[in-house]
Amino acid sequence: MVPAAMRIRRIFTTLALAAAALAAPLDAAAARPDGSLVVVVDPGHGGDKDGAIGPGGLKEKEVALAISLRLEAALREAGHEVILTRRDDTGLDLGPRIQLANERGADLFVSVHANSMPTAEARARTSGIETYFLSPDATDEAAAAVAQKENSDDAAANAPKELGAVGMILADLARSEAHVNSSQLAYVLHEAIVKGTGGHDRGVRQAPFFVLEGAQMPAVLLEVGYISHRTEARRLADAEQQERIARAVARGIERFRRDVLQKQARSTLGGKPGAAALQP
Repeated sequence: MVPAAMRIRRIFTTLALAAAALAAPLDAAAARPDGSLVVVVDPGHGGDKDGAIGPGGLKEKEVALAISLRLEAALREAGHEVILTRRDDTGLDLGPRIQLANERGADLFVSVHANSMPTAEARARTSGIETYFLSPDATDEAAAAVAQKENSDDAAANAPKELGAVGMILADLARSEAHVNSSQLAYVLHEAIVKGTGGHDRGVRQAPFFVLEGAQMPAVLLEVGYISHRTEARRLADAEQQERIARAVARGIERFRRDVLQKQARSTLGGKPGAAALQP
């Protein structure tokens, strides 16, 4: 039997998501005259947290940082402000990453990672790109396993949350619009990366990633390839491939700005209810 507080939370969340989809308010990005964004780019892992290890000892944290630095350059060229959660091999818990984005009033949060498989057979055959947005329920067991792996960097990810029923409802209401736009951002970026790199399309998925929890802006986690796959690991280590990935993500962000955020702004300013035209 579902507790009353949980039922109330689900009802309020459903209503809030529907309201946000119908009439998203004007946000900071849309209000800027030049349409520029504040983007927090989060290179996964760092410090004593290597992340996944590929053939030859290639580390996920190194790939994530290299791509993130290139993404920063591409976004700055386009006139956006970029904040990196780390610029070197510094360790950082997961919670402070999204907290930084909230405190800086970021318009988007993009966490960069590389995926892996646990068995030799799976490592040999599994490659491709996956893009995630936050959900308490994972798309499937594989998505849940990815979230568990990425969450393992931070013991707080599995700690019980000290938040009462009313607090949970209010938090959900405050983040509902960000959640709606996160799903759209995920689909836009995923399409851009697959098209820009020719990587295998493993789809957009949902999972309970701690690093995305509490986001007050559209937030996604990118698994830009399988570092455990020998051929794909070589590509991920290649500077030209890293640049292709970064440029593809930057193009996706520009499309999201133009086709989602600006349309929402025009709709709000014109007094016409309606969400962005893009649909998953």
